Amino acid sequence: MSLRYVINFDTSKIESEIWDVVVIGSGIAGLYSAFNLDSNLKICILSKGALDKNNSYLAQGGIAAAMGEDDMPEYHFKDTVKAGAGHCNEEAVDILVREAPKDIEILCRIGTNFDRNPEGMLVTTREGGHGCFRVIHAHGDATGKEVVDSLLRACRNKENITIKENCFAIDMLVAEGRCAGLLIAEGTDFESTKKVLYCRSIICASGGIGQAYKNTTNSEVVTGDGISMAYRAGAVLSDMEFVQFHPTVFYQPTGKGSRFLISEAVRGEGGILLNINHRRFMKEYHEMGEVAPRDIVSRAIFSEMRKTGSDHVFLDITHKDAFYLRKRFPTIYSRCLKEGVDITRDYIPVYPVQHYFMGGIRTDMTGRTNIEGLYACGEAANTGVHGANRLASNSLLEGLVFGRRCAEDINTGIHKLKIEKRRFFNNLKSPGKSLNAAEARDEIKMQMDAYAGIERNGRDMEKALDYINSIAASLEEADLRSVSDIETLNIACIAALILKGAISRKKSCGSHYRTDSE
Repeated sequence: MSLRYVINFDTSKIESEIWDVVVIGSGIAGLYSAFNLDSNLKICILSKGALDKNNSYLAQGGIAAAMGEDDMPEYHFKDTVKAGAGHCNEEAVDILVREAPKDIEILCRIGTNFDRNPEGMLVTTREGGHGCFRVIHAHGDATGKEVVDSLLRACRNKENITIKENCFAIDMLVAEGRCAGLLIAEGTDFESTKKVLYCRSIICASGGIGQAYKNTTNSEVVTGDGISMAYRAGAVLSDMEFVQFHPTVFYQPTGKGSRFLISEAVRGEGGILLNINHRRFMKEYHEMGEVAPRDIVSRAIFSEMRKTGSDHVFLDITHKDAFYLRKRFPTIYSRCLKEGVDITRDYIPVYPVQHYFMGGIRTDMTGRTNIEGLYACGEAANTGVHGANRLASNSLLEGLVFGRRCAEDINTGIHKLKIEKRRFFNNLKSPGKSLNAAEARDEIKMQMDAYAGIERNGRDMEKALDYINSIAASLEEADLRSVSDIETLNIACIAALILKGAISRKKSCGSHYRTDSE
């Protein structure tokens, strides 16, 4: 894509605000980075939608951290690197596992209510790829909600932090290799609410790319906006081909929108996978069975579905005590019950669906990008910590550890950066044709599900890329007059970059599995 800015604008004619740091995203990475910034800095957190409409809030499983007597960071390191299929940045992994306990302790101090036993010790569970029980959780299977809520309380208690809901980040303003601000649309009237936020630093914690796929567990707001706008601004991206598919998502033959995830912890607590003929199969694919790394379990389920001509398999946890299941998995229990499945008595129909993104904006170990003043953390960033396949429950942990590290680096160096209230403008977009954004988006999603999924091959991906590039070209020429229009362009950009990365990587690696691997 050759587009630098997605709309015409002139900052000299737009209302402006001055901030020290603007944080794009109100998930765990964004909130925790803001919380750790110095109290003398003027901070603005942008939430694209409502504060409960992000992937962090939806996270069920928990946060991995080596805090038990029988666990050590070295063991966590080993499991992370193994799950990452040899593609992890080991420096990043070492930082992640060694600093994890510190950030869990900070969350506890600010009032995060993790599940504890009668003696007051943190309760842990086991998930796919982990060699032991080390995943802490809250309210059974509502960890993300509890952590987000506690961080929101903490941020709201700091007078220097302002949280803006329903604010859409359009483009980053960069001059001479330095980030100077952000163009946004604030509120519901896209045409009349443009605003420029001048600042010293931006933290991009905008989340992943899930809505590039037809079937995804991701929130509807997750359209790859931060990664796409950073790319337009000149940020280096890496590992774009690595897309993770969650093995167990509640199967619904009809319906649109985000799919309901059945936490990895269900398998960690003893759940077993059965094919459509009610035969257990995971031991045939991997020695760890149901708790093998996610890429392996997803491909195994995909293979069983193909062998049996079915569109789902089953997850069986009925052998566990019914009272325990209702207490341990209250969210999953109630949601499945609404769908007519009582997990204490019935098999849960599941199938693999797009879930997480390992690629993104390349950063160093402090969240710095190649653009001065621009930081990234969480799912939007690529530190290399996840390699080619994320270890379960390392995602919230990454947002915490590297979100804090972004803040610490900004705290020590922001005094060197001056706010430059300079003019930025774009008049290169001539009034173009209108477009059907919903139709274009659906076409991209279908191409990505079909050709950039669990299994891929070069010939099909080349065709898909050509098709998506043609859609992107039409989008670039069109008048983009709404958030949905720009989201669709961002999705097209992300989809093309994923396909380009996948085409270039000729050998299978982790979540990137090519049937024509060299």
